Amino acid sequence: MTVTAAPPAPATAPPTAPASRSRLRHHGATLALLAPAGITVVALVLVPLALVVRNSLAAPDAYGGVQGGFTLANYRELIDPVYLKVFGYSLGMAALNTVVCLVLGYVVSYWLAGRPPQRQGILLLLIIVPFWTDFLVRTFAWINLLSPGGPVNALTDAVGLTDGPAQWIPSQGASFIGLVYAFLPTAIFPVYATLRGVDPSLGEAARDLGCGWWRVHTKVLLPLVRPGLLAAALLTFIPTLGVFVIPVLLGGGKNQLVGNLIVTLYTEFRNQPMGAAASVVLLALMILSAAVLGTAARRLRRKAS
Repeated sequence: MTVTAAPPAPATAPPTAPASRSRLRHHGATLALLAPAGITVVALVLVPLALVVRNSLAAPDAYGGVQGGFTLANYRELIDPVYLKVFGYSLGMAALNTVVCLVLGYVVSYWLAGRPPQRQGILLLLIIVPFWTDFLVRTFAWINLLSPGGPVNALTDAVGLTDGPAQWIPSQGASFIGLVYAFLPTAIFPVYATLRGVDPSLGEAARDLGCGWWRVHTKVLLPLVRPGLLAAALLTFIPTLGVFVIPVLLGGGKNQLVGNLIVTLYTEFRNQPMGAAASVVLLALMILSAAVLGTAARRLRRKAS
């Protein structure tokens, strides 16, 4: 019996020249479109970041400039209780501001989502319009509002909470009010966008089954809007760490955030390596915060799926 060998498989034909040229043109066009964005990121983000990291490892000269060399002394100096107090205060203030903004943002978002659709756009516009004004101008506006004899003082006098001029500014409370005012819209929009996707009949069904107001929100609505709450926390907590204008103008610079510490190290102490080291630590705290919130968001998506 004769066994006939199977014919060999035909070799794959190499791509034709027109196909190769088309693929190269496609890759070239893609690189040409991405080149401006890539150059911008490298020039305005990566290069300055590399310079800051390098300066944080250098020694200062007699005038506070960068002398060169390689040392970890700048990071060791940040372990001083004076600097640790600033970092701890910044983290606590950022966490408190985030919690307050999330609570107020959820309440406002829930109220907005319950309005007629034709009115929601107008209400959102009213929230956005004040923030078309420069950030510094809005901060100075709070100085006028909270100053002795100002509108807020007149209101508290009218309701009997104060009697005469009240000195509310500069103070830690005024600084916190400014932080809430600055970051509340960034907490409202993600929560509102998530609530818009929740079927309103879910809350009505829960109330029909005997759930009170508190259980409707804690057991039904809040679990559904957790992704929006995490996004709002990310957009609130991280920027609060780097704020420096509000504590100076409304708080008088008495209780500094990390942003104020960095400005002080660069301008008043004239110690660029120390300021760069504080900037790197602040960046590390921001990355860590984003990683924690991102991990929480991924776990929520896995549970939902």
